Amino acid sequence: MHPKRFLVALLSVALAMPPGAFAQSTSGAAGAPDTSSSEPPLVSGPSDAYADPILPSDIAGGVFGTYGGAQSRFSNGGGNGGSNDWRAPIAAQQLPDLGSGGAGSLTPQAERKLGERVMRELRRDPDYLDDWLVRDYLNSVAAKLAAAASALYIGGYRPDFELFAVRDAQINAFSLPGGFIGVNTGLIVTTQTESELASVLGHEMGHVLQRHISRMISTSERTGYAALAGVLFGVLAGVLAHSGDLGSAIALGSEAYAVDSQLRFSRSAEHEADRVGFLLLAGAGYDPYAMPTFFHRLDRAAMNENGMPAYARTHPLTGERIAYMEDRARRAPYRQPHQDPEYGFVRARSRLLQDHSRSEYADEISRLRSEIDDRTALNVAANWYGIAYGQMLLERYDDAAASLANARATFVSGARAEGEPERDSPSLDVLAADIARSAGHADEAARLAEFAQKRWPQSNAAIDMHIRTVLTLHRFTDAQALAKQETQAHPDQPAWWLYLAQASAGSGDALTQHRAMAEKFALEGAWPSAIRQLKDARDLKTIGYYDLATVDARLHEMENRYKEERLDEKG
Repeated sequence: MHPKRFLVALLSVALAMPPGAFAQSTSGAAGAPDTSSSEPPLVSGPSDAYADPILPSDIAGGVFGTYGGAQSRFSNGGGNGGSNDWRAPIAAQQLPDLGSGGAGSLTPQAERKLGERVMRELRRDPDYLDDWLVRDYLNSVAAKLAAAASALYIGGYRPDFELFAVRDAQINAFSLPGGFIGVNTGLIVTTQTESELASVLGHEMGHVLQRHISRMISTSERTGYAALAGVLFGVLAGVLAHSGDLGSAIALGSEAYAVDSQLRFSRSAEHEADRVGFLLLAGAGYDPYAMPTFFHRLDRAAMNENGMPAYARTHPLTGERIAYMEDRARRAPYRQPHQDPEYGFVRARSRLLQDHSRSEYADEISRLRSEIDDRTALNVAANWYGIAYGQMLLERYDDAAASLANARATFVSGARAEGEPERDSPSLDVLAADIARSAGHADEAARLAEFAQKRWPQSNAAIDMHIRTVLTLHRFTDAQALAKQETQAHPDQPAWWLYLAQASAGSGDALTQHRAMAEKFALEGAWPSAIRQLKDARDLKTIGYYDLATVDARLHEMENRYKEERLDEKG
């Protein structure tokens, strides 16, 4: 990846601020203890020393250990009970207590603001996968895990999680401030069940729910500032060491600081994230054995032709983590885990999304077909789907349509064989419209896309495809209505504002065009461009009094935000 912009933005936010600038202080409050003379303990309660998994060169360090935080939306629901069952509230599980977001901690609002600044830069990177089918699926898994966190009273708040995919073959997932979690395509592809993927996502969400990055920073103003600075400069070191892999860079940065200053805290946080991740996994109805199973796979991958790596001899702790997870899984009540059919399709799609060239697409198609022929495919319908998607990328549209038909037939027959009712998938419906659109069959594509949106009204991928096909047909009024509906429902997504601007330009609505482009640029942090768009809107001769007042108010807000960020950067 190309994280220089990311590094500059993050350094400008964090390093430009004086120590404690993001701290939430309660000094002076009635009854508040005086902690000025000593550092607060990092961990209270039991804490086993757990090291990171032993990983080979193709597995990014820190796959189970990059920390993050999230914006608070709900207060802790509390909950009492002394049961040691996995269904008991988190307080009854004897987890290490890393605090409740009190004195000196990074506030949830500051974390979210920092995360949003970072995400602006990430979205500009070519390896950021702006693929709605993958994003929809990852966030659906996160929603199930978050619901389990709420039911089990895990975490002192319920964050707004936003998961995104990164085009990277390394096995990794990482958390950023504000509840943003990145997932490498390599992780999606390497997992063999949805539960395995959920186990890693649950671990990362455990770091977020327990606010580990805030705990790290809150040890003291001096230490906290050094922690954040160390992590950020570790990112730069990671970029140099890993040829620009952002996920590995972030992991390396956090690990470098932990080894240098707070190794015990890092291990304790890992242990806690393991426990929280397991509770989320089991509470959401996934297979509790998936976590130790995936750990085992990483452990086996760590073995190479030279035998056990030196790190494994000096830090033989991965087995302890696996043993702990296996023990927890044995004590969990058995439930037949349900696997969302979308998992297989998204996994196959990710295999193609990792590739960059036509020759790589062709090679992947060959591998997918060989797995079907050799009867080694984990999901035959998903393999046919991957073949269809690859053929579309290669502009072999007739072949793609035929392969997609095979995928759908296999998918439906599989459901019948298992005694399940008739089923379908947004991945299948959206790809059908995409193949027709790419082949130049605009009317057919619009019909298929409209059908997909009606069948899957919550699918951003279906909505996106519907708007794109309607724009292709120059049905600007229809496209404008669809895009306006999405900007109202999800104003934080730049794509909907861009579609609204394009549709408004086509329909001759200059005022809405300028205002929509201003919002898109604002979300991307391009404040001068956003301000210019609003000034152009204000100068329109046809603008009415009410619209003029609205534009002026929004212009004032954007100018103030731009000034604030410039002051941060100058610092």
